[in-house]
Amino acid sequence: MRLNTFSRPLGFLLLFLSTQTAFSHKVAQAQTQVSPATTTKSICPAQLGTSVDAVINRPLFSRARWGILVQPLSSVQTLYGRDAQKFFTPASNLKLLTTAAVLQQLGADFRIRTSVYQNANGVLRVVGRGDPSLNDTQLQALAKQLKQKGITQIKQLIADDSYIQGDIVNPTWQWEDVQSDYGAPVNSFILNQNVFSLKLVPQAVGKISQLVWTDANEAKQWRTINQSITVAQNQPSNINVTRDLSGGVLRIQGQVAANSEPYLVNLPVVDPNYYFLRRFRTALATQKISLGQTLVATGGTNLQELAAVQSPPLSELLMETNQNSNNLYAEALLRALAFKQPRVPNKSTADLGLEALKASLTQLGVNSANYILVDGSGLSRRDLVTPEAFVQTLRGIARTPAASVYRASLPVAGKSGTLANRFRGTPAEAIVQAKTGTLTGVVSLSGYVNSPKYEPLVFSIIVNQSEQPASVIRQAMDEIVVLLVQLQRC
Repeated sequence: MRLNTFSRPLGFLLLFLSTQTAFSHKVAQAQTQVSPATTTKSICPAQLGTSVDAVINRPLFSRARWGILVQPLSSVQTLYGRDAQKFFTPASNLKLLTTAAVLQQLGADFRIRTSVYQNANGVLRVVGRGDPSLNDTQLQALAKQLKQKGITQIKQLIADDSYIQGDIVNPTWQWEDVQSDYGAPVNSFILNQNVFSLKLVPQAVGKISQLVWTDANEAKQWRTINQSITVAQNQPSNINVTRDLSGGVLRIQGQVAANSEPYLVNLPVVDPNYYFLRRFRTALATQKISLGQTLVATGGTNLQELAAVQSPPLSELLMETNQNSNNLYAEALLRALAFKQPRVPNKSTADLGLEALKASLTQLGVNSANYILVDGSGLSRRDLVTPEAFVQTLRGIARTPAASVYRASLPVAGKSGTLANRFRGTPAEAIVQAKTGTLTGVVSLSGYVNSPKYEPLVFSIIVNQSEQPASVIRQAMDEIVVLLVQLQRC
C-alpha cells in the first residue's frame, strides 16, 4: 500500500493560503563572529570544572539550560559533565547520529542510482531513488545516453516515485521551515535539492525591482505580484515572499538597495515529481528527443536499463551533510538506510530508516534510552538527545574502520564548513573537528579535540531555552572548547 506522499503537509499548507517564507536560516551556517579572545596557556584537569563553570554560570546565562559532557576518546572517564544524561533539543547535531549510522551500515563507497528503463510499446520509465545530489547536469547526461542508444522520440515517460514512500515533508517541522529552502521536501526524485530560484535586480531608486527567474518553466507555475522597491544604496536589502499555494500566487514585498548585487531568493518546490519531469523534458529537448505524455506512477516492471547516473560516493555525501549542515542530504540519507530493509505496509521509508538508524547506534554502543528521534536532520523540535548520546556516537564510530571518513566529514575549526569563521586565531584552530547546530533558542556543538598536550577528547555542548542571541552562546561555547584544547597532564 502506497502512502500519500504529501497529504498532511499539503493539507496543512492549503489551510493557510498566504504564508511568509522565512529566510533567516535556522540551520547552522558558517558564522562570521569574532573568535573568543584567548591567550595561550595550560590548564590542569583538576582546574577544568572551575574554568567551565565560570563561563556557563555568568548571569546572562541564568535562564538557559546547559548540557555538557567531556571525556577522553579512549575511556568513559568524565572530565566535565553537566546534565549529560538529560534530554535536549539537539538541532543539527543530530546529523552526527544519522551520518554515523549511514556510514556504518552502507559503507563509504555506497552510491545512489537514478535509472531510465525501456518497457514495452515505446514507454520509458525513470526510477528515482532519492539521490540528493542529482542536478541538471546529470539530467543532461541521462538524455545524452538515451540519444546514444538511438532514441529520438519518447511516446510516454513514467516517473516511478515508489522508492521513497511517506510524507515528503516531516509533519513535525515548523511552518516557517516547510516554507524555506532549508526545509525542502524529500522524495524519490530530488533535483537541484528541490529548490528553485529567482532574483530581484535593483532599478532606479523608487522603482519596482526587476524580477528575473532562473528557470522559465517555474515562472509558468506561478502568478507573481512583485511589490519590491529599489531604495537608496545605503539602505539594507530585505525581501519577504508569501505564497498562496491554492492559487499559485507569489507575492514579493520589501526593498533592494540600488547598485547592489541581485537579491537571490530560493524557494522549495511544491511538487518534486513534476518539477523533475519539467526539467527532464528540457534536458531531452537539448538532445533533440521529443517527449510526449508524462505521468507519475507507483511501481511497475523495469525491463531494460537504457541510461543511469550515480551519486558521488557516500563519503562525499557525508561531507556535504556535515560540513554545510545540509538538511535535505541528511533526510535523504536517513531514507537510504531503509534500502536494505524489507518494505512494511503502512510504514514510511523515513520510519524504516529511523529503525535502522537506532539499530546501528546500538551496534556503535549508544544507549537507546539516550535519544528520541523523529527525523534525520535535527530540524524537528521533537528530537531529543542527551550529550552522552553524542559522546557515545563519536567514540563508537572512532573505533570502526570508517573512522577517518567520518572525521573528514566534520567541519574543522577556523578552516572549513560551518566552523570556517570560528576559532580563528585561537589554540583550537585546525585541531578541533565538530558539528554545529542552531535553532531559535538552541545552540549545539559536538566533536573531537586533538589537544597538543593531552590525549584526544570527545565532547558535546548543548544549550536550550536561551533568550540570548546565538552568537553570544557560540562565543561562550568556543571559550569552553579552547579550554579543552589547553588541557595538559599535571
